[in-house]
Amino acid sequence: MEQLRGSGVALVTPFKANESIDWNALEKLIDHVINGGIDYVVSLGTTGETPTLSAEEKLDIIKFTFEKVNKRVPVVVGIGDYNTRDVVKRLETCPLDEAVAILSVAPYYSKPSQEGIFQHYKAIAKASPKPVILYNVPGRTGRNMTADTTLRLAHEVENIVAMKEASGDMVQCMQIIKDKPKDFLVISGDDALALPQLACGMDGVISVAANYFAADFSAMVKAALANNIPAARALHYKLHEAFDLMFAENNPAGIKAFLQHGGLMEQAFRLPVVPVSSGLNEKIKAYLDKNK
Repeated sequence: MEQLRGSGVALVTPFKANESIDWNALEKLIDHVINGGIDYVVSLGTTGETPTLSAEEKLDIIKFTFEKVNKRVPVVVGIGDYNTRDVVKRLETCPLDEAVAILSVAPYYSKPSQEGIFQHYKAIAKASPKPVILYNVPGRTGRNMTADTTLRLAHEVENIVAMKEASGDMVQCMQIIKDKPKDFLVISGDDALALPQLACGMDGVISVAANYFAADFSAMVKAALANNIPAARALHYKLHEAFDLMFAENNPAGIKAFLQHGGLMEQAFRLPVVPVSSGLNEKIKAYLDKNK
């Protein structure tokens, strides 16, 4: 799992104006992030607008991503849901031979107890042919996965190898880092908090911002992991305003605005996601013009 140390990127799913998948833009994006120095890609994460993709489209994106990455970097596949049985079924049918791991979000909407979360992940880990990365993002799921639950899974379930932690709770993060098994990776899911979390001992980041800022973001992560905090800090503050703009209204609307202004794709979405407001769009364009 050393392959998952460093900078990963949660790839967006480019759409055309007619809402079909823009395969040319996805290929261009994959080349952009790999050439920028990221260490691995995550396909079908939240940033990929997976709730609006059909089962067939998800399979097509997985296969396309494997083909276009062409083993240049590892690929993680997002497979998560609030229905445990459906996740298990998808694990049996998804083409995962070329994946290094799956990323599975904590069950959302149902707001299960901590025991329910534990049993959900235990069932997924048993069914998964690949190592499992936990994903705690209570701002989306409506339920925080506590440090105790994370550590119980890390210590008791062999096929669970890492955690993407996006609670924003630094105390919780530090508890997990302090008490985790030696070979269990803790990965940041918050671009703006990545530097302090890496300084506390996290093993890397799965980033939204790296879709556009691949070179600077991956350089920041590498510097932090090498304990070159001054260099990492300089890059963090270089990107700080971009983080604020990117997440001001919605993810992935923000990052797609950056990518559109950078010539990588259209600002096209499927409802209920809509483009950023005209005011924010102008601020993003002005930021990029200023920082050319």
